[in-house]
Amino acid sequence: MNDYENFIANIKRKTGIDLGKYKEAQMKRRLTSLYEKKGCRSFKEFFELMSKDPNLLNEFLDRMTINVSEFYRNAKRWEVLEKKIFPRLLSENKKLKIWSAACSTGEEPYTTAMVLSNYLPLSQISILATDLDSNAIQKAKRAVYPERSLAEVPADKKQKFFTKQGEFYTVSEEVKRTVTFKKQDLLADRFDSGFDLIICRNVMIYFTEEAKDQLYKKFSAALRKGGVLFVGSTEQIFNPGDYHFEAEDTFFYQKVK
Repeated sequence: MNDYENFIANIKRKTGIDLGKYKEAQMKRRLTSLYEKKGCRSFKEFFELMSKDPNLLNEFLDRMTINVSEFYRNAKRWEVLEKKIFPRLLSENKKLKIWSAACSTGEEPYTTAMVLSNYLPLSQISILATDLDSNAIQKAKRAVYPERSLAEVPADKKQKFFTKQGEFYTVSEEVKRTVTFKKQDLLADRFDSGFDLIICRNVMIYFTEEAKDQLYKKFSAALRKGGVLFVGSTEQIFNPGDYHFEAEDTFFYQKVK
């Protein structure tokens, strides 16, 4: 095995995470810049250093789980969710089961709660949010964000759901209470079922085709018939029928059987 293949095997033994399911060129580039910054000359040296330093292990996990997020990211898609998807789902179920998968630092599930609050009181909204990165989850729970993360938030929502503290904004307690955060590895862990809506955006682009296929099957099995998978703006599913999906709108896939 070469240096990187050994590293993949060691990481899987140590953390349970299978880097082999991520696109190799992207992952190697991201991790090489990290290990060089730490003064290492190989993945072998980098793994040995990580084994002695839990902080470096956390930094590695941060680097491989790409935490780039903002509220109302690609605002037009959230408009479709609000005007088209939620009204249909609510006509079928008054209490929606919603999951934000790979939720990063929390902007996505909090946005979902804000959009849904146009139809339901926040006290009736419950969203599961999961991510592989414990640091990202801790930030999500704190719910304190720089102004740039709020660039797309409608003015009325910004006023209603955020408090400005210096250079930062804090999400209101009512919105925070709608979301339950948990650590989860999408590739390795089992999913719950019966979801009305699963949101998984801007994550699939980092996975191999084989891993994507596996994930779409798992998402389909986790949705109820009529439920919706909401994906990112670079992640169109070209063969939705293979997963019992059909496009309900651009980047929204309804499970049809």
